[in-house]
Amino acid sequence: MIRSSDVWWKNAVIYCLDIETFTDDGFRGATEHIDHLHALGVTCVWLMPFYPTPDLDDGYDITDFYSVDPRLGSLGDFVEFVRAARDRGMRVIADLVVNHTSDQHPWFHDPEKRDWYVWADKPQEDGPQGVTFPDKEDSLWEYSEEVGKYYLHRFYKHQPDLNVANPAVRDEIARIMGFWMELGLSGFRVDAVPFLLEHQDRTDAIDLPDPHDYLADLRAFLKRRNGEAVLLGEVNLPYKDMMPFYGQGVGDELTMCFDFVGMQAMYLALARQTSGPLAKALQERPAPPRDGHWATFVRNHDELTLDKLPLDERQEVFDAFGPDPDMQLYGRGLRRRLPSMLQDDYRRIRMVYSLLFTLPGTPVLFYGEEIGLVEDLALEGRMAVRVPMDWEAAGRQRHAPDSLLSFMRRLVECYRECPELAWGTVEVLDAGDPCVFAHRADCDGRTVIALHNFADREVQVRVPVEGTLVNVLSGEKSPAEFDLAPYDCRWLRLIAE
Repeated sequence: MIRSSDVWWKNAVIYCLDIETFTDDGFRGATEHIDHLHALGVTCVWLMPFYPTPDLDDGYDITDFYSVDPRLGSLGDFVEFVRAARDRGMRVIADLVVNHTSDQHPWFHDPEKRDWYVWADKPQEDGPQGVTFPDKEDSLWEYSEEVGKYYLHRFYKHQPDLNVANPAVRDEIARIMGFWMELGLSGFRVDAVPFLLEHQDRTDAIDLPDPHDYLADLRAFLKRRNGEAVLLGEVNLPYKDMMPFYGQGVGDELTMCFDFVGMQAMYLALARQTSGPLAKALQERPAPPRDGHWATFVRNHDELTLDKLPLDERQEVFDAFGPDPDMQLYGRGLRRRLPSMLQDDYRRIRMVYSLLFTLPGTPVLFYGEEIGLVEDLALEGRMAVRVPMDWEAAGRQRHAPDSLLSFMRRLVECYRECPELAWGTVEVLDAGDPCVFAHRADCDGRTVIALHNFADREVQVRVPVEGTLVNVLSGEKSPAEFDLAPYDCRWLRLIAE
């Protein structure tokens, strides 16, 4: 298996943060806290939007793609943050939000750039996916008095969609990417990828045989500018529909895709206290291209979407982790963070994060997960989970050996000691009890086996392998048969005899 700096993302630890809620002092404050991320073992920081904005959608409504919002600092402050991260061996990527702009962006009001957006003489069909935010919008089309036509907005009406089929828009997006890479970025998390490409099917301005050509163009542009740069895609689709976004099996489009299906199956497994749903999802998940990878996560900055689960299974998760309607959002997700959902059961919280670092893929953390940050349901919508980072809690946990922060640091250390987890082939195992999720990762003659007990009861397990087993977390030898405590986990290295 080839390993080089060009594929650093295969065994990265990615940490997503919002500059506005991470500190009280913008980029300068984030730079002051960079050693917290370094001590945790983070190797890549993903920045949520920090560009100038009216801030009607937490910065995803952008008015200038080439600057920093004055509330958060200056371009110089951004460069200093990237430099500080690089000095500690961390790369930085940022949200690429080019599906839409703010309706206050100068482009939207420039007659010469009218065709940079998607227009229609009358409202069109909203499509099978319907309105994204049904609590705020009742259509994907809004009438513009200024233009005398309707414009498409996949999200809010104050976010008109860009016409990515327009070559001028494509060129501008390339300039945006090039600008930020010149300032030190190592790639982008691409927002709303399926919606970004759908515009090419909504316009007849350009005859393109395959809208995926555009993703291939972006990937090629990145490779020319920076061979190690990554495109991490938000593609919340079933596996069979998601795979083309890697590049029709060639691996020339997105570098990584978030595993939304696996994440949702994990929560169903947690609700049922059995490993079946997660094991099924992992067995059905296609292998990414050689130059691609999955990104795994427990929580992200949006609602915890359960939209890929059938309604009855979704209700199971609601009943277990968000029974109050105020904890739910759009009928499809939860606006809660993990500790609250698990009623602050430290055993269970530890088990879930152990699972994250052993699942095949690149682990992605949302800021505050390392200290057990909880939501604030008094905040509207998805903002409930985008609460300010609690630096007092981080300080208290820093030197406490039994804290969640200390446990997360140890998980990252063990993840680094087990390259099989990032690079290896994976097989789901039968450990003798359906409550236990067991899998092995093999790479270059080395094997790691992970076991996670989803149940609130002790279970007897048997590791179905031959050889000596060593507990990765403790360094002690382990028998092949043992009792696994409620919500307990083990990482075992197999030493062949």
